[in-house]
Amino acid sequence: PVYLQRQERIEAHFLICFMALLLFRILEQKTHQVASFHEIIEILRKMKMLEVPAQGYIPTYERTDITDALHEAFNFRTDFEIMPIEKMKKIIKQGKENSTTKQSKKIIR
Repeated sequence: PVYLQRQERIEAHFLICFMALLLFRILEQKTHQVASFHEIIEILRKMKMLEVPAQGYIPTYERTDITDALHEAFNFRTDFEIMPIEKMKKIIKQGKENSTTKQSKKIIR
Protein backbone atom coordinates (compact mmCIF):
# COMPACT_ATOMS: atom_id res chain seq x y z
CA PRO A 1 0.00 0.00 0.00
CA VAL A 2 1.03 3.56 -0.67
CA TYR A 3 0.21 6.07 2.06
CA LEU A 4 0.38 9.33 0.16
CA GLN A 5 -1.97 12.21 0.83
CA ARG A 6 -0.49 15.27 -0.86
CA GLN A 7 -1.51 15.63 -4.50
CA GLU A 8 2.00 16.32 -5.82
CA ARG A 9 3.38 13.21 -4.12
CA ILE A 10 0.59 11.05 -5.53
CA GLU A 11 1.33 12.44 -8.99
CA ALA A 12 5.08 11.87 -8.54
CA HIS A 13 4.48 8.26 -7.47
CA PHE A 14 2.22 7.67 -10.46
CA LEU A 15 4.82 9.21 -12.79
CA ILE A 16 7.60 6.95 -11.46
CA CYS A 17 5.42 3.85 -11.86
CA PHE A 18 4.39 4.89 -15.37
CA MET A 19 7.99 5.63 -16.42
CA ALA A 20 9.16 2.23 -15.11
CA LEU A 21 6.41 0.47 -17.06
CA LEU A 22 7.24 2.47 -20.19
CA LEU A 23 10.94 1.63 -19.87
CA PHE A 24 10.25 -2.09 -19.66
CA ARG A 25 7.81 -1.99 -22.59
CA ILE A 26 10.53 -0.28 -24.65
CA LEU A 27 13.00 -3.00 -23.58
CA GLU A 28 10.50 -5.64 -24.68
CA GLN A 29 10.17 -3.99 -28.09
CA LYS A 30 13.92 -3.42 -28.58
CA THR A 31 14.56 -7.11 -27.82
CA HIS A 32 11.80 -8.12 -30.26
CA GLN A 33 9.71 -9.48 -27.39
CA VAL A 34 12.09 -12.37 -26.71
CA ALA A 35 11.08 -12.11 -23.06
CA SER A 36 8.58 -10.48 -20.74
CA PHE A 37 9.66 -7.56 -18.60
CA HIS A 38 9.74 -9.87 -15.55
CA GLU A 39 12.27 -12.09 -17.34
CA ILE A 40 14.28 -9.07 -18.48
CA ILE A 41 14.47 -7.76 -14.89
CA GLU A 42 15.64 -11.16 -13.66
CA ILE A 43 18.32 -11.40 -16.35
CA LEU A 44 19.53 -7.81 -15.78
CA ARG A 45 19.93 -8.54 -12.07
CA LYS A 46 22.06 -11.58 -12.90
CA MET A 47 24.28 -9.75 -15.42
CA LYS A 48 27.29 -9.16 -13.19
CA MET A 49 30.86 -8.44 -14.17
CA LEU A 50 34.01 -9.27 -12.21
CA GLU A 51 36.70 -6.58 -12.28
CA VAL A 52 40.20 -7.97 -12.75
CA PRO A 53 42.71 -5.27 -11.77
CA ALA A 54 44.82 -3.97 -14.67
CA GLN A 55 43.03 -6.28 -17.15
CA GLY A 56 39.36 -5.43 -17.35
CA TYR A 57 35.99 -6.99 -16.70
CA ILE A 58 34.96 -10.64 -17.04
CA PRO A 59 31.29 -11.61 -17.36
CA THR A 60 30.10 -13.86 -14.53
CA TYR A 61 26.60 -14.44 -15.89
CA GLU A 62 25.24 -17.16 -18.11
CA ARG A 63 24.67 -16.27 -21.75
CA THR A 64 21.05 -16.76 -22.89
CA ASP A 65 18.78 -15.74 -25.76
CA ILE A 66 17.66 -12.79 -23.63
CA THR A 67 21.20 -11.55 -22.97
CA ASP A 68 21.96 -11.90 -26.67
CA ALA A 69 18.84 -9.87 -27.55
CA LEU A 70 19.85 -7.16 -25.05
CA HIS A 71 23.35 -7.01 -26.53
CA GLU A 72 21.99 -6.72 -30.06
CA ALA A 73 19.41 -4.09 -29.06
CA PHE A 74 22.04 -1.84 -27.47
CA ASN A 75 24.89 -2.62 -29.86
CA PHE A 76 27.63 -3.89 -27.55
CA ARG A 77 28.80 -7.24 -26.20
CA THR A 78 29.95 -8.10 -22.70
CA ASP A 79 29.36 -11.83 -22.72
CA PHE A 80 32.26 -13.70 -24.30
CA GLU A 81 35.56 -11.95 -23.63
CA ILE A 82 37.46 -9.87 -21.12
CA MET A 83 36.24 -6.32 -21.55
CA PRO A 84 39.21 -3.93 -21.21
CA ILE A 85 38.70 -1.10 -18.71
CA GLU A 86 38.99 1.54 -21.44
CA LYS A 87 36.35 -0.17 -23.60
CA MET A 88 33.94 -0.36 -20.63
CA LYS A 89 34.49 3.35 -19.95
CA LYS A 90 33.74 4.05 -23.63
CA ILE A 91 30.45 2.13 -23.45
CA ILE A 92 29.43 4.03 -20.32
CA LYS A 93 30.38 7.33 -21.96
CA GLN A 94 28.36 6.51 -25.09
CA GLY A 95 25.34 5.73 -22.94
CA LYS A 96 25.63 9.10 -21.22
CA GLU A 97 26.12 10.93 -24.54
CA ASN A 98 23.10 9.22 -26.09
CA SER A 99 20.86 10.18 -23.18
CA THR A 100 22.00 13.84 -23.22
CA THR A 101 21.63 14.00 -27.02
CA LYS A 102 18.07 12.70 -26.80
CA GLN A 103 17.27 15.17 -24.02
CA SER A 104 18.66 18.12 -26.01
CA LYS A 105 16.65 17.07 -29.09
CA LYS A 106 13.48 17.09 -26.98
CA ILE A 107 14.28 20.59 -25.71
CA ILE A 108 14.88 21.89 -29.25
CA ARG A 109 11.53 20.58 -30.48
